[in-house]
Amino acid sequence: MRVLPGFLQLPLTFLTGKPFAGQSAIRLSPTFHLVASSSSLVCGVAISAAALRAGGLWTLLLVVGWAMTLHGMRNLRMMIFHQCSHRNMYGLARPDSVIGQAVSSLLIIQNFADYSREHVGDHHSVHHMTLRDPTVQAFLRTLGFQPGMSRAQLWGLLIARLLSPRFHALFAISRVRSFLHGATTGERIAAAIFYGGLLVVAAVTGAWITILFAWFVPLVLLFQVSNTLRLCVKHTFPDRSVTERRGKAYYAALTNAIFIGEAAPSATGDPVRTTLAWVLWFARMAFVHFPSRYLVLTGDTVVHDYHHRHPASKQWHDYIFARQADVDAGHRGWPPYHEAWGLIPAINLVLDSLSAADPVEFDATRIGAVSQRELFNAFDD
Repeated sequence: MRVLPGFLQLPLTFLTGKPFAGQSAIRLSPTFHLVASSSSLVCGVAISAAALRAGGLWTLLLVVGWAMTLHGMRNLRMMIFHQCSHRNMYGLARPDSVIGQAVSSLLIIQNFADYSREHVGDHHSVHHMTLRDPTVQAFLRTLGFQPGMSRAQLWGLLIARLLSPRFHALFAISRVRSFLHGATTGERIAAAIFYGGLLVVAAVTGAWITILFAWFVPLVLLFQVSNTLRLCVKHTFPDRSVTERRGKAYYAALTNAIFIGEAAPSATGDPVRTTLAWVLWFARMAFVHFPSRYLVLTGDTVVHDYHHRHPASKQWHDYIFARQADVDAGHRGWPPYHEAWGLIPAINLVLDSLSAADPVEFDATRIGAVSQRELFNAFDD
């Protein structure tokens, strides 16, 4: 993509998740990500509400509003809430906990204390990608995936889940239950004030439709679609031939970076062919790769492998350049990084690893014997 003008290179870096060789790092901050996520959410809701109020063709702007709202919600969940669970947002227990609880109350996801304990204890531990890991439980129990299924079968099951009203209803119920199950008094009060306030506004103004479409469609349906697709690229299942289930080489092999985009066309000498190639490239970047990044692989999820190597890194807010700096420095005692390019290839990589996984090791009927986590707590990404 270096053939493109210089002013496009930084946006392309944040789109792909991969700096070009020698690119100067851009320094961000935790506060930047918190403000950007919150602003995207607020602006998205405002655009959706304005589009509904204007009516007519303006209603088409709902798509823009939904996209911005979902992007803000997912960044709050995938970056802010996640880093707070590691006590790594500001590195201060109280502020990080308050922010994490505020996010759980706003988005109605698993309460902050339970998520922090389970995420660090069962996901970042020797239980990573075992039956005790919430990621594995979500695959086997909630999605119903099984080792030995073909890629086509797993894709069919995934699409069926994403299109199923029953799946989304159960998912939404599970979010409410996982929030209430262990939520602090502060979390409950915050959620009651916010959602009670929405009901009061709707009752007084009659804006039921606006609130439903501007807030609850992104919060429930779109959030859950994004959540499910994100789950399907997080980690590969261990190769059954690997007997040494410990050490940096083993854990590094379970997580890939997922870069978004594809090489720009090269000149062919034929103006028609070149023009068509560029049109198709721009179309794929705009309508395939950009939505994948903006709506599913938000924030630092493109370089989740860096997080699993350095979960306490204080440079998480500069995630793209922090990973590249680690690559350039020789990855400090870890094996080389590896990556997939594109959302669909990344999903295929994970599904193929599950298809080839040991059916005895990943037998869903054994989950109850190794974990007391309730089913509704096993799907929060």
